[in-house]
Amino acid sequence: MPRRKMTSRAACGRLPSWLATLAVLFLAVAAQADVLAGLTIAPEDRCSRYNSDDYRHLQSVEDEIIRRMGGRIYGPYEVRFFDHKGQTDIEHIVAKSEAHDSGLCRVSRADRERFARDPDNLTLASPRVNRDQKRAYDAAEWLPAHNRCWYAARIVAVKRKYGLSVDSREAAALREVLENCPSTEMQIDGAAAPAPQDSEALQRYDDNDNGRISCKEARRHGIAPVRKDHPAYKFMRDGDGDGTVCE
Repeated sequence: MPRRKMTSRAACGRLPSWLATLAVLFLAVAAQADVLAGLTIAPEDRCSRYNSDDYRHLQSVEDEIIRRMGGRIYGPYEVRFFDHKGQTDIEHIVAKSEAHDSGLCRVSRADRERFARDPDNLTLASPRVNRDQKRAYDAAEWLPAHNRCWYAARIVAVKRKYGLSVDSREAAALREVLENCPSTEMQIDGAAAPAPQDSEALQRYDDNDNGRISCKEARRHGIAPVRKDHPAYKFMRDGDGDGTVCE
């Protein structure tokens, strides 16, 4: 019995396996490449007067930033550890005035304060970097020397969270960074935390010169919780003997 020829409809109904695989890979790559998905690209618009008093944050947010960094006082823009909090500024990754012009000009003061205090948008930086270099610039105007992938990804995440727009130049800058990132995790890059010698520990942290270091002093200097490998530990009382003081 002669074999029936496949109709044109049947022939078109099935793709070769290699072509189907290629299509799936193409869609996956296209989805991955859309690093700004969910963001609106639009010019900045100061739809209401900017008042920095609407964007107040408590100094206590610095403790939360440090907690999120594992108790380290670390500046990702410079891959630098600091001795104490007095050496750093609290830095808004998406600057407050830039966020205002990207959509927060339309929201309530309570929402602006929530943005200003959100640890997702906060990090630490030296005053030199925060005040003299980054200032209120967006990604088209300034990028850090280190941790650019983390920085760009954080901008995108924060702007998605608050429904903020990006202008065309900022969008191009973010794409250029993120489309070449193997990872968007914060990198330490081998920066060494300062570890003063025993003789220096008392000089740095013993404020009342009694030969001991209290938790109050440790917190004042931004080194709490103090672990066993820190030079200050041997001058402190570890009541439960767990190797960490001032948890």
